[in-house]
Amino acid sequence: MAELFKNIYNQKFFDTFTNTLSQIKPDFDKKSFLECIYDNEWTKRELKQRMRHISIVLKNHLSENFEINIDTILRLIHQFEEDGIKENSIEFMFLSDFIELYGVENYNESIKAFERVTQFTSCEFAVRPFIIKYETKMINQMEVWSKHKHHMVRRLATEGCRPRLPWAMAIPSLKNNPNPIIPILERLKNDTSETVRRSVANNLNDISKDNPNTVIKLVKNWQGKTTETDWVIKHACRTLLKQGDLNVLKLFGFGSVEEIKINNLKTITPKVKIGTFLEFTFNIENTSDLASKIRLEYGIYYQKANGTLSKKVFKISEKEYPKNSTTIINRKQSFKIITTRKFHLGKHQLSIIINGKEFNKVDFELIE
Repeated sequence: MAELFKNIYNQKFFDTFTNTLSQIKPDFDKKSFLECIYDNEWTKRELKQRMRHISIVLKNHLSENFEINIDTILRLIHQFEEDGIKENSIEFMFLSDFIELYGVENYNESIKAFERVTQFTSCEFAVRPFIIKYETKMINQMEVWSKHKHHMVRRLATEGCRPRLPWAMAIPSLKNNPNPIIPILERLKNDTSETVRRSVANNLNDISKDNPNTVIKLVKNWQGKTTETDWVIKHACRTLLKQGDLNVLKLFGFGSVEEIKINNLKTITPKVKIGTFLEFTFNIENTSDLASKIRLEYGIYYQKANGTLSKKVFKISEKEYPKNSTTIINRKQSFKIITTRKFHLGKHQLSIIINGKEFNKVDFELIE
């Protein structure tokens, strides 16, 4: 089995961290720090819980003064970079969590720190309580960040204000009304960094779940202007495309499915053992005298603990199918054990989806 991601916090990591911190802060009590880290609950904690635990233990081994602690953190980051530790080091996200946890009443110092820390490790989770508490000031600050020379600061400007950022607290006001952040997305839609453009697309995808018309309006305004923006709006509309939104399907050239047929849908493995694959096949027929652009997907209805089924959609392809054609499709879906999904034995279902419309559905069983 693959190593659990939470185990990035291992002896090697803590040796590196504590040795560097000891250089910055000679009175740092390394022995006490590690004893507090490896408490009775350590092995039970998941990744974000470990990050928060490290933040708390770190605070207990630093000063009572927030500004002094921020100075220590910034000096730490400088030393890590001097030692060759690269930016985007996710294991150091507890440094931004530290600011989230202890800096919300120290706005000015925290904002300056975020701008520097995000160039080393991500701060999009940490800024969200600040947006909720100081929304107008923070949106204005993010507009300033959107013009920053460093791409990770520009990314923070859009990633931090996503209304529904996964694994983070939502921002209810922006779910209700995303208009305050639209100028930020407008400015960054053609950013020179692909990382920033992807963040714009993810932010718009969040917005589409509560305010689809806002996104559709932007798509119409941005479409066809640049290659980069066309990619952004397509990625931004992935949820609307999965939902079969007719307006969005038309914008991307997907037409009617009235003359598209699905035949001979079969599960080659009607009983699937955990750790193996579901194999299935079907024919897609375009009975029209015209070629048809099709977004082809399949849905897996996973068994839940309470006996109900929950659908997850997977994309097969987007392409043009010739007129009066039949195409054989063969696919596999993995049921290998992963940390992000718990499998439950019993009845599951498979469906085929064309341009957002669900067609045939068949059962299969997941077994030991």
